[in-house]
Amino acid sequence: MKRTTALVVLSALFLSSCNKLGDNATSDKATQISLVDYVNPLMGTDSKYSLSNGNTYPAIATPWGMNFWTPMTSPMGDGWTYQYNENKIRGIKQTHQPSPWINDYAAFSLMALTGKMKFEENERASWFSHKAESVKPHHYKVYLADYDVVAEVTPTERAAHFRFTFPESDSSYVILDGFNMGSMVRIIPEERKVVGYCRSNHGGVPENFHNYFVAEFDKDFDITHEALVNESRLVLEMGPHANRSWGDETSEKLNRARMVIITEALTDCLFESVLLIGEMRVFAYFSRQ
Repeated sequence: MKRTTALVVLSALFLSSCNKLGDNATSDKATQISLVDYVNPLMGTDSKYSLSNGNTYPAIATPWGMNFWTPMTSPMGDGWTYQYNENKIRGIKQTHQPSPWINDYAAFSLMALTGKMKFEENERASWFSHKAESVKPHHYKVYLADYDVVAEVTPTERAAHFRFTFPESDSSYVILDGFNMGSMVRIIPEERKVVGYCRSNHGGVPENFHNYFVAEFDKDFDITHEALVNESRLVLEMGPHANRSWGDETSEKLNRARMVIITEALTDCLFESVLLIGEMRVFAYFSRQ
């Protein structure tokens, strides 16, 4: 079956070749065991409000990274965002959560799906199995069974690359959810870019607190806009009409914002390069210990 891949670049990242570096890394791995392979980010995730076995979540990040990324099995606002005994994924979230008791702040998520559009967290959640899940400090990968989609993320110091591999389908989407407490998204189609901010928090932040983000794509897209009460939904469509002018059509600053991106095949060379660099950073950190 033909599959297509979508690449999402969050924030500004550099370009690099994915050939020679990858060849050298393969050669090195053949002669030594990477210290990264000993790290299990799932340790401590078999926890819940009533019983702690660590109270952790799988933090996908570079050492001392500005942002962490984690899959969500629980609704936004639940401090136990990833519980090992759950069987559905709601999205992959940018997180700054220090503990489940303090909860998260400055969070937004991305989720891939196919077929009928589903906005709400409970509706769009997909079945998954730990057998089809790969969790490393520098790379998270999971098969979303409901949509036949493989979702991946690899971090940098201040941003991340997402890669979504879709089956052949007329309807493939990536949903960015800005969650509650005031979020905004704005589409800049001529730059193949989406910018915005989220303000979710649980106290301890200044009144003007914002977490700004930029999502870049390497393909043109169409836009439709559906505004609802206390909610904004933005749909970006890649297709034969992707070069039309949309003027200044953007979302309003509302209490809750989401965007949806309909995707097609994109290059994944950059993703592999960032993945390799992330692994090297984690390896270098453990090598110093």
